[in-house]
Amino acid sequence: MAKKVLIAYYSRRGENYVNGSIKNLPLGNTEVVAGKIKALLPDADVFQIDTTYEYSKDYMTCIEEAKQELREQARPEVKNPLASIDQYDTIILGYPNWWGTMPMVVYTFLESYDFTGKRIVPFCTNEGSGMGSSVRFIKKLCPSADVADGTPIHGAEAARADREAQTIASLV
Repeated sequence: MAKKVLIAYYSRRGENYVNGSIKNLPLGNTEVVAGKIKALLPDADVFQIDTTYEYSKDYMTCIEEAKQELREQARPEVKNPLASIDQYDTIILGYPNWWGTMPMVVYTFLESYDFTGKRIVPFCTNEGSGMGSSVRFIKKLCPSADVADGTPIHGAEAARADREAQTIASLV
């Protein structure tokens, strides 16, 4: 029986930090990579993790909002959450590195479902900070899941991250 795969990701469109400057992106870097993975795994389902509220459109204000959420260990509500993940064997989990870890809404997503016996394949877009401590936190939040090491992707290279997308797809 074929494995059922979910590509779940959080991504920021609009103003982003790219190679030392602020750029306006029509698609967030993580969303671009998720699209590449979906092209390699056409039978996978896709879920965009998002908050019920919008962060500031101004990048510098947004990262301060994200820092405050981290400081408070906030759990932002997930917009239009999935009813269940029971049907999935593997969850490919994508997110940007915010302050050395995942955006707090990704914590909410992970705490909302039972990942027992599931494989989690994380990937993280970043501007030089790699996976940060995110994989350690995923393992802590989902102790009964099989969590892969994770694939860091330099955000500025997202559009050319075909090799990394292949690596992630091969871990399913």
